[in-house]
Amino acid sequence: MGNLYKEILENIPTAAIVVNDKLRVRYCNRAFRAYFGAVKERGTLADAISCTEEIRCGEGVKCAYCSLREFFLDAVKGGKVSFRKLVFRKGKEALTLRVKIRPMGDGLFLGLADNAYETEIAREMSSAQDIQQRLLPAAKSDAPYSFMYIPCREIGGDLPDVYEASGDTMGVLADVSGKGISAGMLSAFVRAGWDRGEVSPARALFGLNAKFQELNLDERSYVTAVAVRIAREGKKLIYCAAGHNAPMLLKREQGIDEIVMSAPPVSTWMPGFRYEDAEIPYEKGDILVLLTDGVTESRNARGEQFSLERAEEILRRSGNAQRFIERLKAALKEFCGTFNDDITAIAFDL
Repeated sequence: MGNLYKEILENIPTAAIVVNDKLRVRYCNRAFRAYFGAVKERGTLADAISCTEEIRCGEGVKCAYCSLREFFLDAVKGGKVSFRKLVFRKGKEALTLRVKIRPMGDGLFLGLADNAYETEIAREMSSAQDIQQRLLPAAKSDAPYSFMYIPCREIGGDLPDVYEASGDTMGVLADVSGKGISAGMLSAFVRAGWDRGEVSPARALFGLNAKFQELNLDERSYVTAVAVRIAREGKKLIYCAAGHNAPMLLKREQGIDEIVMSAPPVSTWMPGFRYEDAEIPYEKGDILVLLTDGVTESRNARGEQFSLERAEEILRRSGNAQRFIERLKAALKEFCGTFNDDITAIAFDL
């Protein structure tokens, strides 16, 4: 039965540690080792929490300030179940854990950090959020642009991207199905699977669709995307949309041109679909806008959608891309307050 109990302890999310009355660690489970970075399940408290002090555990000046050591010392003296919130340092982070110590008999004491798993998940989410933020486009391009990206959860499913290919600026905006972690992983797939060397938006979408088939996901998973090449030679936009909100082009002389396309998302629905590029001319001073449906379908307390018409009206009153993004963000926050979907938009000054 001993091996069975150990196997159970190894697989529970609660961080567990067993210490004797000499403060020697007799065992710490996988969750504890993962959280504190311990390399072995037996040894000193310093071994268990990856203490970087070079002096012997318990003999250093800083040992008197070790919250876990102090708690176990009090538990040994008191001999009863004790609860305490402890603060631990992990690198530059200060993390608070709820720890319970229970006497087990034979001079052994069991420590349980019941929120270690949740704290570790929160740390991982924060790390994932930081990585996703680093995937956002940098403010460098021959075609000046502005964008906003407001995920409704820690991890978003929208992916805006702006880059250069063969001397032209490429703008891509993808929106994956679902929300949270699964959406974040699918958006990372889009970033990895998108061919930045391909200047044809349609061929890039076809290539992404082919790679999507290899994931073998069910029909509930899909990616809508729009891609535009701003071709300086000939002053034209070469674009393709896969189940996504079509681009909007504010033309100084003619008002807004709504670009309409009908093509399925990147999905298993039509695996061999051939996307096609379309073209539209532009003039200096025009503004190109890419939006996700999180913008147009955001609802207020009365259930009203923000709508494409409201976005177009803001675009008409905006003199450049930056002003449009600023006004759009302010209008959405005033209209909705909070968001139930990711909100993303990119605007280019042409």
